[in-house]
Amino acid sequence: MTTKDHSGEAAVELMPYDPSWPSLFDQERAVLEPALAPWLAGPIEHVGSTAVPGLIAKPVIDIMAAVESLDASRASIFAVAEIGYVYFPYRPDVMHWFCKPSPAIRTHHLHLVPIGSRLWTERLAFRDVLRRDSSTAADYATLKQRLAKQYKFDREGYTDAKAPFIRRVVALALG
Repeated sequence: MTTKDHSGEAAVELMPYDPSWPSLFDQERAVLEPALAPWLAGPIEHVGSTAVPGLIAKPVIDIMAAVESLDASRASIFAVAEIGYVYFPYRPDVMHWFCKPSPAIRTHHLHLVPIGSRLWTERLAFRDVLRRDSSTAADYATLKQRLAKQYKFDREGYTDAKAPFIRRVVALALG
């Protein structure tokens, strides 16, 4: 367990798959498309565990939108703030990251990622493996349950602890 101060941060809470998650993504995509239109360079994708039928997840819809580059899409930060997203410079070298409605209470995460970048390719590959390989999805669910207990009040620690598993799956998927 880490010793960082995480006061005010929402606990890592997993819940069973909710069949409404894809429609919640579709609703949010419909709001994002016009707001992001000047910067979109490809699709808006549902990623993360809520995008995998049957997988336990934090009830946060993860959305990844393709942009040409981080520099070219910098002005989008103000556009998505207008529709309720809060920008946070998490991994600013690879994406623009937002949460909604606040850092403490999150229903959505938005990741603006350069299309074709390593992060773009890896996120889609990982999601697609979990969607088609129930054994890998089950292993991931088991890991997530253990880590959610270990890092209950440390979202970043929880995310970081999943990284070795994700890297192995992505390496196999992308050869």
